[in-house]
Amino acid sequence: MSETLPPTGELPDAAVDNAAAAPPAHEDAPVAADAAPVAPPEAAADAGAAGDASVAELAPAQPPAPAVPELSPAACGARLAGLFPALFAQRARPLKLRIQADIQQRAPGIFTRKTLSTFLHRHTTTNAYLTSLTQAPQRVDLDGAPAGDISEEHRQAAVQELARRRGLFEERRAAEQAARRAEEAQARQAHAAQDQARRDRAALLRAVETSTLTRANFCALKGLAEADLEAQLVLARAEALQRAQEPRPEPRFDARRGSGSGSGFGDEPRHDGPRPAGGRGPRPDTPRGPRQGQGRDAGRGQPRR
Repeated sequence: MSETLPPTGELPDAAVDNAAAAPPAHEDAPVAADAAPVAPPEAAADAGAAGDASVAELAPAQPPAPAVPELSPAACGARLAGLFPALFAQRARPLKLRIQADIQQRAPGIFTRKTLSTFLHRHTTTNAYLTSLTQAPQRVDLDGAPAGDISEEHRQAAVQELARRRGLFEERRAAEQAARRAEEAQARQAHAAQDQARRDRAALLRAVETSTLTRANFCALKGLAEADLEAQLVLARAEALQRAQEPRPEPRFDARRGSGSGSGFGDEPRHDGPRPAGGRGPRPDTPRGPRQGQGRDAGRGQPRR
C-alpha cells in the first residue's frame, strides 16, 4: 500500500527547518578530491630530473678521451720514419696525392691535422723533394709502392721553383762577394792612409830635428800651427819608440844559397873582398887531354878492343 503524504502545509516543523537549512544544488560544494592537492607540472619535471641524476650517479663515469699532442716537424718526421720507413726513412721521394688521409687511417690518434699539415708543407718544399719531382717517374705510397704518375704541371712547377731559388742564391752570393770586396778595399785604403800619415809624421820629425830654423819660421814654412806641429811631433816620437822596440824579423832562409848570411854552401861566410886584377886570375898549368870527339881523325888508327 502506498502511503499518503500529508499536504505541504501540514509538514512537521523539524522537516521544514531541515529543508530551509540545506544549500541549493547549484552552489559549489567541497569534494573529496580537494582534500589531496595536485602537484604543478614544474614540480613534476624537477622530480623527474632528480630521478635521472640519481640514476646517473649510480652509473660508472666514462674516462675522457686522451688529447693527441702536437709534435714539432722534426719529431713528426722521426715518428713517420719509424712507422713508414719505406717512404720517410730514405731520401725524399714524391708522395702520393692526399697521403695525409692515408696516414690518419693507418696511424689513428698519433698525429693531429695541424702537425701533419705543418710537416708535409715543410717536407714538400725542400730542394731535395723538388729535385725528386723533376727526376722520379712516379709517386709512391706509405709502403713505397708506385701510386700514380707525376703530372707534367707539377714537374714543371718544381723545375721553375728550383730555377728561381738558384737565381736567388746566385744573386745573394754575388752581393755578399761584392760587399766583402768593398770592405776589403776600404780596409786597404784605410791602412794605406794610416801608413802614409805615419810616414809623413816621421819625415816631419826628421825635418824638425835637422832644421836650423826657429820653430815659428818652421811652422810658417810648413803651413802649420805650433800646437798642431807639437801634437804631430809627440805622436811621431811615440811611433818611433814603438818601432825601435819591435823585434827585427829573422833573415829569410834561401835553400839555394844556404842560410841568409852565407855564401850558399852551409853557413860559410861570403868573401866579398876585392877580386884580383885581370878577372878570375891565372889558370893552373895542368896538362889537358884532347876533348872527346875533338877532330875528325881523333879515333882513327886505334885498335879495336
